[in-house]
Amino acid sequence: MSRFLGKVMLPGSESSVPLARAFARALLEVHGYDGDEYAVLLVVSELVGNSVQHSDSGRVPDGRLWVAFEQIGTVLHVTVADCGTEASVPGVRHADGDDQTGRGLALVELVAEKWGTDEITAGRSVWADLELKRSA
Repeated sequence: MSRFLGKVMLPGSESSVPLARAFARALLEVHGYDGDEYAVLLVVSELVGNSVQHSDSGRVPDGRLWVAFEQIGTVLHVTVADCGTEASVPGVRHADGDDQTGRGLALVELVAEKWGTDEITAGRSVWADLELKRSA
């Protein structure tokens, strides 16, 4: 059984990362989830940050991205959709010890049950599934 929980459209700028986290935190509270907030916030931060840095949503004037949340059984499905780009396909990088970037999707892979990418009409989406506990 699937249940749509919420969606927000944000500008394709770095300021969207904390906005997306705040939206996710409020959504989790409204829907009664607890215990997994940090994993969700990490995933949202990484996916939105990657979208801003690596997609046309962060490069074009008035670029936008969307963050959506859906409950599928006991799983929270988090999707970040953007305008895409022809320059890169999201993937786990193997950063060297001194690299300051390149660990985001590896972290997502660690905390999510699974993650992936899809081509969509407007560009692409990157998603992650997290098993969540629900408070009584």
